[in-house]
Amino acid sequence: MKTLVYKVEGLDCAEEVILLRKVLDDKRINSLEFNILQSKMTVSFDAERMKEEEIVTSVKKAGLRAIPWEKSLLVSPKSFWIANSRFILTTLSGLFLLAGLLTQEKGFYLASILLGIWYVIPKAIIALRRLSPDINLLMVIAIMGAIGIRQWFEGASVAFLFAVATYLEQWSVGKARNAVSSLMELAPQSACIVLPTKELHVKPIEEVEVGSLILVKPGEKIPLDGVIVEGSSLVDQSPITGESVPVFKEEGNEVFAGTLNTDGALVCRVTKAVDDTTLAKITHLVEEARSKRSVSEQWVETFARYYTPIMLLFAALIMFVPPLFLNLPWQTWFYHGLVLLVIACPCALVISTPVAIVCGLTAAAKGGVLVKGGVFLEWVGKLKVLAVDKTGTLTIGHPFVQTIVPLNGHTIQELMERAVALEKSSEHPLSRAILHEGEKMAIQAHTATGYQAIKGKGALATYQDTLYWIGSHRFMHEMGQETPEIHDQALKLEDAGHSVVAIGNDQHVCGLISIADKPREGIRSILDEIRKCGVDEIVMLTGDNQPTAQSLADHAGVDQFYAELLPDEKVEKILELAKTWEIVGMVGDGVNDAPAMASASIGIAMGGIGAPLAVETADIALMSDDLSKLPWLMRLSQRTLKIIKVNIAFSLTLKGLFILLAIINLATLWMAIAADTGATLLVIFNALRLLKQK
Repeated sequence: MKTLVYKVEGLDCAEEVILLRKVLDDKRINSLEFNILQSKMTVSFDAERMKEEEIVTSVKKAGLRAIPWEKSLLVSPKSFWIANSRFILTTLSGLFLLAGLLTQEKGFYLASILLGIWYVIPKAIIALRRLSPDINLLMVIAIMGAIGIRQWFEGASVAFLFAVATYLEQWSVGKARNAVSSLMELAPQSACIVLPTKELHVKPIEEVEVGSLILVKPGEKIPLDGVIVEGSSLVDQSPITGESVPVFKEEGNEVFAGTLNTDGALVCRVTKAVDDTTLAKITHLVEEARSKRSVSEQWVETFARYYTPIMLLFAALIMFVPPLFLNLPWQTWFYHGLVLLVIACPCALVISTPVAIVCGLTAAAKGGVLVKGGVFLEWVGKLKVLAVDKTGTLTIGHPFVQTIVPLNGHTIQELMERAVALEKSSEHPLSRAILHEGEKMAIQAHTATGYQAIKGKGALATYQDTLYWIGSHRFMHEMGQETPEIHDQALKLEDAGHSVVAIGNDQHVCGLISIADKPREGIRSILDEIRKCGVDEIVMLTGDNQPTAQSLADHAGVDQFYAELLPDEKVEKILELAKTWEIVGMVGDGVNDAPAMASASIGIAMGGIGAPLAVETADIALMSDDLSKLPWLMRLSQRTLKIIKVNIAFSLTLKGLFILLAIINLATLWMAIAADTGATLLVIFNALRLLKQK
């Protein structure tokens, strides 16, 4: 067996995957794998019995183009027309539809139809040749039926709406594709190698071997996964782990590619090559999960596979069987067959779902929620289990001062004056939280002199002729000022998930300041609203430590939580939930959440503060960064689903009624035309009610 990888131009959705599986249905092909996000097709075949050219030719029959993967990387950028043709044709189709509506000229309607189904016709022809009706053939038949009964506006509307739907799907996949390809840019493209001679040499990260020593200066991003062999520093790991504050790292600790070294030089031994880093694994997980989820068929396509040929056969039987075998009048029964064909025209049925979905998507967008496809709008209303990230999702995402505890006769004002004075020279995130609180309290304090940072612990400085120290609980212990009572107070704050900053001098501890991320306002009531919409279980997944996670879980009222999770471990939890629940939702805001969101049935991103990758990977983005939009969206989804069901039931019932009338010779052609047009207008008007969603 031989395996080849191709880039397939035009591979943007499950529809193309189904078509490719049909044209490549060959016993000489052992397996076919598709990655829609990268437009990638992997073929395993018998090289002795099949030539590579045959694969390319078969793909061409599907109206697509296969290029060997290595060559595709060298292809020049797409021309303006190739990159924007769908948007241009869809826009022109809409403009000609508007012109036809204003002038009632058939030429404008015809132009709108041709432009709207430009990319549909080749696929419909392939489906017809293979006697395998699909949504493309269904749309062409519906439009031709509308033209046949001279309902030009109806035909043009169907063509334009279908063009909009296919363009939005292509655009969504393209945006996600670009986001994933830019993920690796989080890490530097070069690394500073420390040679055995202690000389420094800069190399591209692809050329850095495992075991090499690299130097990472303060303020630089770490280029590759490794272990610290020299130095200590605070490292901002939020892009990978989602931790809300930087973590102190010293010799022997692991560091990840793409994380930020804040305040100390580090020498690290590389432990993973560029393709094996945690960051690279995140990219792979996103691609893999997106690809697996993209092969499901839509209900309309399945329905069309049976409905269209059955109705065509039924109409043909009505036209030809009575005259040929019962010697009944040709004209009468041909007319009955024509009535049946008009009744069978699936315009109302086909348009019932996309119009409701488009209106639902529009209503969501007006409400500040970006939904990247109709299927996700449908699914979000059926959620039974929801996984949520902690930092930036259930919380604000930034550290704030929570508690100020003055000790040994000091006041809150005095304690904050000394804290602000000492922290003015620091860039630590906890320092910024103290300074922010000082601004709120209108604290006026001069900058302390003789500032000396103690890496990973705290700092010393002189304020008003007295030497003060400020730092962590560990630093307070080392300064020898901690008493059992103060120790217990610090532990109590830490057990609540807070980071403790202590301030003291050579005589005593002046006080404690606890700092933590803030829960979102009203988070418990928001989660209760989500439960009212049908969710049975809410699970929190976080990279933060157990005490911090426990504190937030108790406050928010989640059903269960898992702490200290890396991105791949979050994916494992999502997959575990998927074994029990049919549809699993995941809400997150950072790069570290992207694999879990991609693995879930529905990925939901906090769009206001979320990392670009999280927003692009997600199926739904809450652009206003307001979690209360989620229960609102779930209600919109449930209303949309209800309208879709009503539209489908109405269309099918009306069709069934008129088919019966046609069979017993009570339906006329004008009645069929009125019923078909009326049904189409009614389902459209019913769907338009979604635009009034508040």
